[in-house]
Amino acid sequence: MSRQKTGFSMNIKGFKFSAVEAAVKKPGRLDLALIFSEVPAAVAAVYTTNRVKAAPVLLSMERTAGGKARALVVNSGNANACTGQQGMADAVETAALVAAGLGIREELVLVASTGVIGKPLPMERIRVAVPGLVKGLSRTGMDGIAAAIMTTDTFPKTETVAGEVGGTTYTIAGVAKGAGMIMPNMATMLSFLVTDAEVDPGLLRRLFREAVDSSFNVITIDGDTSTNDTALLMANGTAGNPVIREGTPEAGIFAGLLRQVLVSLARQIVRDGEGATKLVEIRVRGALSDAEAKRAAMAVANSLLVKTAFFGQDANWGRILAAVGYSGAEVDQDRVSLFFDDVRMVKDGVFAGGDAELRGTEVLRKREFGVTVDLCLGDGSATVYTSDLSHEYVSINADYRT
Repeated sequence: MSRQKTGFSMNIKGFKFSAVEAAVKKPGRLDLALIFSEVPAAVAAVYTTNRVKAAPVLLSMERTAGGKARALVVNSGNANACTGQQGMADAVETAALVAAGLGIREELVLVASTGVIGKPLPMERIRVAVPGLVKGLSRTGMDGIAAAIMTTDTFPKTETVAGEVGGTTYTIAGVAKGAGMIMPNMATMLSFLVTDAEVDPGLLRRLFREAVDSSFNVITIDGDTSTNDTALLMANGTAGNPVIREGTPEAGIFAGLLRQVLVSLARQIVRDGEGATKLVEIRVRGALSDAEAKRAAMAVANSLLVKTAFFGQDANWGRILAAVGYSGAEVDQDRVSLFFDDVRMVKDGVFAGGDAELRGTEVLRKREFGVTVDLCLGDGSATVYTSDLSHEYVSINADYRT
């Protein structure tokens, strides 16, 4: 059984949260945050595939390999990426400061950062802010985490669900940030999830990876992959439920709820794409395999010509078919169908006519809509989420560092 909850007013058992202003980039906003588990938590994590990785990513990768964590400290405004040995020393010191304040082992503190690449962290300000960060921990402060990790985001991204095992209720709650440099595998995004459920650690890692693959790894805004992408899930078992184990019905329920949280956060990221005015679900079906379907869907989702047509509300189905054609997926152009929502634009590779043009244009005027391409070759399918590309995207990224 599951039931949806909104916001973070409820207590998530065994976790505390805090966010403060450290003026990492500039004053006037929350930019340093802390998640703390009162007991050691099992941890699952997925990181950027970019070969240039920020110091906090490298440090957290090393520490999450042990499978346990107690705390995560994260800053926005500075990525601590491409900062050399000093950057790693600063990441280690940040974790050490938090560990000392909490009275826990340093290796149980994870670190994440997001923001401008190439500048050292302002450690003098972080050192001053950490005591207040630790002192401010509360059970109901997760909204502050969502606000503190924002960079070019225009709204905080949160989701919460509740499930039940053997009469015991547990909660899965998550926050995310991301609006640009978004493309699988992972993107310039951070996402942190906590659950008070007791889950077998091996199962937790598998389910988290699978949920990331069907959420954060099927979104794209601009085709760029960042140096700092991190998604983490901490499960501390304080709900007191019977352990959720591999091969049980409870594992399937937990997997569904976890995916629900991640898909919601992923869709919020795309909806908040830098300058975006549209959220578009690209569905490819009838491919020879799921992998080919995803290849075709990503080609459509990343096409600048397609994305600008979405922005201009131009029902330019030819650009979509062209992207499918160069994607590398097997295509028989005489069998392809294409739909905007339920409006068929193309049948057997041929335009459906003027009425379709008018109705398709109406679909593209909506804030959210779907594009479906049916290759009519097999059973492979994939769904990818993307946004349009507007004038505002250029404006935001032209002066990001100022």
